[in-house]
Formats: sequence, C-alpha cells, structure tokens
Amino acid sequence: MTDPGELRASDAEREAVVEQLRVASVEGRLTLAELTDRTEAAYSATTHAELALLTQDLPSGAMPAPAPAPVRHEGRKRRWFVGIMGDTKRRGTWRIDQELGAVAVMGDVLLDLREAEVRTDMVDITAVSVMGDVKIIVPDGVNVDLDGVAVMGDKKVDVLEAAPGMNVPVVRVRAYAVMGDVKVVGDSRAQPLQRGFAAWREHWRRLHGEDWRALGRQMRQDGRELGRQLREERRNLRRGY
Repeated sequence: MTDPGELRASDAEREAVVEQLRVASVEGRLTLAELTDRTEAAYSATTHAELALLTQDLPSGAMPAPAPAPVRHEGRKRRWFVGIMGDTKRRGTWRIDQELGAVAVMGDVLLDLREAEVRTDMVDITAVSVMGDVKIIVPDGVNVDLDGVAVMGDKKVDVLEAAPGMNVPVVRVRAYAVMGDVKVVGDSRAQPLQRGFAAWREHWRRLHGEDWRALGRQMRQDGRELGRQLREERRNLRRGY
C-alpha cells in the first residue's frame, strides 16, 4: 500500500502551497529569504511529504484563496534611507510595510532585504545615487524589476532569478544614478548570512535528494525484517521451542 506522503504532487497543489507561503509572509511569519527558499522548494517538490515539510511550522487549515490586488493608499509616506557624505545601512531583522527610498549623495546606502519581514505583495524601492552608491541585497530566486536612468553612472542587477512561470517574490527598483551606482545583488554575490534559512535549505536538499528515498526504503526494509522475526518467534512458541 502506498504511503500517503509518497503520492505525487500536482501543479495545483504546488501553487496552493506557494500561496499559503505568501500569506504567511504577509502575516510576518516568514522573512523574504525564507519565503523565496520555500517557494523554490515548493515548485521542485514531487510528493505530498515534500510539500508538507514546507508548511509544517505554519498554521494548519485550508489553503487560502488568492489575495486580491493590493490597494495603493494615496498619501502614504515612503520610508527613506539617506547617506550624504556618509554611510547608511539597514540589515538584519526589520519590517517592510511601505514603499522604500534610498538616496546616496557622495556616500553609500546599503539595504539588505534578506531577513526583512515583507508585509506587502511587492517590495517597491526608489533609489537615487549622486556620486555615491546604493546597494540592495536580495535572496537569489526573487524576480527583480529594475528600470530608471543612469548618467555617467551605472545601474545593474546581479541576481540568480527564478525560472519563468514561478510565482516568486518581486522586488521593483526605480534607479536614478548620476555619476554613481545603483546595484541589486543576490546572496551569491554578497556576504553569506549565518542564519537558520541556510541550514533549512541544506536540510531540504538532503531530504529532497536520494538520501530521502534511501531512508524510506531502509525503513520499509527494516519493518519487513522485524515483522518476519516476530512471525518466526510466534511459530517457535507454538511449537514449544
């Protein structure tokens, strides 16, 4: 009899888990890096057991319905990070529940989004660099939408993005660089974080690989051997051995 956890997952079931993860992120249960990691894992999952692993520490219940399009509130203030002939850095655990702005004038601004709790459907950033640098660090696997203007400067993205068709987090950046740089870089181009999601990713890869299947086969084989030994013991008892 097939173990229910070994049943093959459908596309609809994968999308339902991705939506559950997105809602959990908006509720503050997952950081941007955790959301990106688990979303990628959901699309690569092949069985129900692998999908269950992604949501085992989240509230149980029916999968949520897709959220309506976000409503833009007129007059809502943008949160600004400014570096004028100096440095401004925002990293670690913080909340993003509004649009962001970064201004570097002969200075540097660093925004590290990996450990941020993103309470919106999209991270929207306006970045202005005048003879300075704005650097935005994101998890590899997000989709980055970068537009704007660079005059005697540079604007670029160096992120390992997800495969087309995946419903992954989106970071939108409007860049205006004058003799300065605006850069969006991913994990692989930044100092690695010593945090739980990296260990969780490795744990997932081990379970998702051959080790998971080999462990399941070994457990079934051990169970059959134990059952054989018990039956042999019962026969011996009946024979009076």
